[in-house]
Amino acid sequence: MGKKRVGVAVAVAFLALIHVSVSIPFILIHGISAECSDHTNSNFPRLLTNLSGSPGFCIEIGNGKSDSWLMPLTKQVQIVCEKVKQIEVLRQGYNIVARSQGNLVARGLIEFCDDGPPVYNYISLAGPHAGISSVPWCGSGIWCEEADKLIEKDIYTDYVQDHLAPSGYIKIPNAITKYLERSKYLPKLNNEIPTQRNATYKNRFTSLHNLVLVMFQNDTVIVPRDSSWFGFYPDNGANQPLLSAQQTKLYTEDWIGLKTLDVAGKVKFVSVPGGHLQMAIQDIVKYVVPYLQNQHKDSHCCQ
Repeated sequence: MGKKRVGVAVAVAFLALIHVSVSIPFILIHGISAECSDHTNSNFPRLLTNLSGSPGFCIEIGNGKSDSWLMPLTKQVQIVCEKVKQIEVLRQGYNIVARSQGNLVARGLIEFCDDGPPVYNYISLAGPHAGISSVPWCGSGIWCEEADKLIEKDIYTDYVQDHLAPSGYIKIPNAITKYLERSKYLPKLNNEIPTQRNATYKNRFTSLHNLVLVMFQNDTVIVPRDSSWFGFYPDNGANQPLLSAQQTKLYTEDWIGLKTLDVAGKVKFVSVPGGHLQMAIQDIVKYVVPYLQNQHKDSHCCQ
């Protein structure tokens, strides 16, 4: 009996030394003029699951296309925050893949969502993290006509900020004072306002295990495309050379913890050929899949 107990104890001790591999789920947050049920966003999570072996799905916000344009980003974040807290499979933590405007929702989910499950790896595809300097046009359709009418107005009015999602991250370089005073989303997300910087947002962002920032070399939707890496124009300097992420005050003064993550080797600045969100399968396999695959419970991926 004594030998049996010793054997069991040895077996337990041995098992404790073995790394436990877990399959961490992921969510996809789509971009503007899109919805989870469209061809791209219904197939993309399946492709990533097939390649990585990890379960994943697209989370819809409101009614998809029209709300991606007409619902303010703050409300979009509130909706997705409540959804992830109710999804049982995400309770122990999850990874995020986000596309275009969906990245600003993803970052809001990471920074603003109180009592939400932890986010481990975050893969950003063409995210306008530092803003966009030009105003996008919606296109055709009844709700697009409404969006385009809003775009024609002053982008920093309360009405437009409350009714047009992109207005929350349009950053006109020669109107920085107005942007900081009137824009209702990106200045808060990027901790840009000196008197309102929130250490909680920074702490939550720096808790990421990996941050993958994918920029598309021929992107003409995200202007400037360097915004996908947190690069942007100097304040009041639309005609001056772009600042790299590392040259911005957001980085040097570490407003949201980007520098902290980068110094720790947790940020991957990835540049791929192609237009907006046109990612070759081999680049998906190389730059996205490793951060979704099974990971040891006590280790970080892909270091």
